[in-house]
Amino acid sequence: MDLRLLRYFQAVAEEGHMTRAAARLGLQQPPLSQQIKALELQLGLQLFERHPKGVRLTEAGRLLQAEVAKILQDMADMQQRMARLAQGEQGRVALGFTSSAAAHRFTPAALRECRRRYPAISLELSEANAADITAAVLAHRLDCGLIRVPVSEPEELLFETLFREPVLLALPVDHPLLQGRPPQPRLSLTDLDGEALILARRPGAPGLYANLLEQCRALGVTPRIAAEVDRMMSNLNLVAAGAGISVVPASMQGTHPEAIVYCPLKEADLLDAPMTLVRRRTQPAGAVATFLALLAESVAG
Repeated sequence: MDLRLLRYFQAVAEEGHMTRAAARLGLQQPPLSQQIKALELQLGLQLFERHPKGVRLTEAGRLLQAEVAKILQDMADMQQRMARLAQGEQGRVALGFTSSAAAHRFTPAALRECRRRYPAISLELSEANAADITAAVLAHRLDCGLIRVPVSEPEELLFETLFREPVLLALPVDHPLLQGRPPQPRLSLTDLDGEALILARRPGAPGLYANLLEQCRALGVTPRIAAEVDRMMSNLNLVAAGAGISVVPASMQGTHPEAIVYCPLKEADLLDAPMTLVRRRTQPAGAVATFLALLAESVAG
C-alpha cells in the first residue's frame, strides 16, 4: 500500500474536513478526495461519512486510523535510526584490547565517554593479545584494537601511536635487588643479568619484550627467561608469587601492591610502552568513524 495514501488519510481524519486537509497537504481538494476514494476502493471499505460541516470517520476508519498512526510512527522511528546511523551516532563498534591497554585509565575513560555521548552505539569489547587483535582487525572480525607494541604491521592496517608511557620493573617484595635500598629504587637493565624474567609469549606480544631483550643484549646483559605467559596481567600474578621479574607499563603499577614493588628504570629513555591504535586503512564510516574521532579527542584532551 502506498504510504502517501495513508498520510492523506491521516490528514483528513485529523482535520475532519477535506478542504482543510488539502490545504495542510499542499493539494487541491478534488485530487485529495479522489485519493481517499481510491484508498476506500482498495480496502473495500467506507472510511468517512460526509456531512455538511466536513467528514467523520466510520468504524472502519477509526480502526484504520489507529493502524495508520502506528505504521507512520514506525516509519518515522526507522528514518531517525537510519539518520543516526548515517551520522555515526548509532551502530556497532567491535574493539579488542590487550590487558595492559585496558589497565591504562585512558581506555575505560574513553569507553565511558562513548557510552555517555552516544548511547545508541553498541560497543562489543574483547580482550586478547596483540597478535590475535591484529589478525582479527585484518580479518574484519574487529573494527579496531588498542595494543602496545605491534607484533607485525600488515600493509592493509594502520598503526597509530596515541601516546607513550614509561615502563617499570616489577619485582617480588622480597627480591634481593631490593634489599638495602630505598623504596622503589631506580634500577638498571644491567641489574637483570642472570635474573629470572617473566615475559609474554613471543607469538602473542613480543614487541615490548623484544625491545627489552634487544637493549639487554646491547648492554651485554643476559637475563634468564623463567616463564612465558599469554597476558601481561599474568606476568604480574607470577611476579607476585615470587617466580621472577617482569617489565610492565607504568599504568599497571598498583596490581598486587602487597606483593610487588615497581621500580623505575635508569634507561627509561631507551624503553617505553606506547598505546597503539590498530585499524584498517580504508576510510572509517558510521559508528566506527565516530568512535575513532572520540579516541583522538580523548588523546588531545
